[in-house]
Amino acid sequence: MSYTSFDNIGLVKVLSFFQTHDSEYLSGQDLSDVLKISRVAVWKHIKKIKTLGYKIESKQKLGYRLVDDTEKLLPWEITTNLKTKIIGKRVHYFEEIDSTQNFAQQIASDKKENGTIVIAERQTAGRGRLDRKWTSPKGGISFSLIIHPEFDVSSSTLIPILCAVALSKSIKLILGIETEVKWPNDITKDGKKVAGILVDASVQANNIDYLILGIGINFDIDAKKLEKRLSKTPNFYGINSLRKKEDKTPPKLLLKEFLLQFEKNLSHLEKGEKSKIVKEWTKRAAGIGKKITMNTSNGKISGISQGIDNDGALKLKTKNGIKRIFVGDINFS
Repeated sequence: MSYTSFDNIGLVKVLSFFQTHDSEYLSGQDLSDVLKISRVAVWKHIKKIKTLGYKIESKQKLGYRLVDDTEKLLPWEITTNLKTKIIGKRVHYFEEIDSTQNFAQQIASDKKENGTIVIAERQTAGRGRLDRKWTSPKGGISFSLIIHPEFDVSSSTLIPILCAVALSKSIKLILGIETEVKWPNDITKDGKKVAGILVDASVQANNIDYLILGIGINFDIDAKKLEKRLSKTPNFYGINSLRKKEDKTPPKLLLKEFLLQFEKNLSHLEKGEKSKIVKEWTKRAAGIGKKITMNTSNGKISGISQGIDNDGALKLKTKNGIKRIFVGDINFS
């Protein structure tokens, strides 16, 4: 099952009418008259809406009433009242797909897909950074974001940095939870991972055709179950979940806030305001001033973390001086 933000017009019309009259019972004839569609079409749309997780109550002689919204991240749930200019205005939704990154790569070269997100409830072959397998657990938010940036390739190393800042800030604004950013691409809560970021790029000479960000958020997952499955994974340091049991905040609010914060940060980068991004990252960074060990392609390097520079490189103070590292995994000593 898949949906986009630019089709299913009839279904969205019926649903929107329910949502704007959520305390009222509406008869099939009322819906037919107002929306200018047949009663049969109304009935079919209501039936489909129910299968998407919306709770609709029906009473004889009164009609239908929307009781509760869905938690599915359907396209129209994301685009409605979204405050961005470009980011997130087009959405492809899949109940199941091999990888949102793979689908995004198929459409990314089309200029109209700038800002498009591809979201899935389940991924059968999700992947993370350095081609590691990515698990998309039930209750998580997994999506890819396509951008056609207006800067050259030298600035692309700050993309995971500004993305991490946008996500950390959004988690605080929507859920009231303080998180840390762990270089290069993780968000942590209480020292355990709650989100990760992957960046794929298509580059010609010094120009970027497009970037695709793959983002996974442990919104409301069974963290203990997932930890057992992943405990032997290289560089594993624990899993945490964001939403508490008593919290009813819908996932769409976090996603929409992230899209807005990401667009703001992207604008800073396109204006050359790299120091603003680095400053915001540093405020949230884990391990600055502490001894860390880096696992790199050239082996392990230990030193004191000095934060990042304006290229997004980690600065590590070693006995041989400051080393700039662009790729690697941090282990806190």
